[in-house]
Amino acid sequence: MSEGQKRSEVIGMSNLSDNIEKYLKELINKNSDRSVSIKRKELAYKFNCVPSQINYVLSTRFTENNGYLVTSRRGGGGYIEIKRLKFSDYNPEYKITELIGSSISQNEASGLIRRFYEEEIITKQDKDVLLSCCERESLPIPLPIRDRVRATLLKNVLLEILKHK
Repeated sequence: MSEGQKRSEVIGMSNLSDNIEKYLKELINKNSDRSVSIKRKELAYKFNCVPSQINYVLSTRFTENNGYLVTSRRGGGGYIEIKRLKFSDYNPEYKITELIGSSISQNEASGLIRRFYEEEIITKQDKDVLLSCCERESLPIPLPIRDRVRATLLKNVLLEILKHK
């Protein structure tokens, strides 16, 4: 397989994942309870992919840091339920501390920051500054220390922003 074929295969997988994510988010947004229940096998059939591709999308794009709770029911066709969480459902200060923990990767931090912005907890300017501060290049420290420093900075800044709301 040539490099071009490999690259186009990766791009195709990315587009497939993007399409599955977009479809699921549209279904969730249509429901007043911010959730959807769907059969994994039917979703895989709709997108002409294997069920493991659905699992990949769920495990990388529908995480708690990104604001989702995914429950899976085996048997009876393998239903999955995805619920969109909101910070207003929780004590935000506690949830920030819980979600970030003592260590957070750049991808996890980016998802969480975007979630805060989508839920209007932070402004666009706050989002842009936080994303910039959480980048690897902004924290030229070796792992795992970098992820611990990122977590401490992110928690402190977000809690400070909440104090002033």
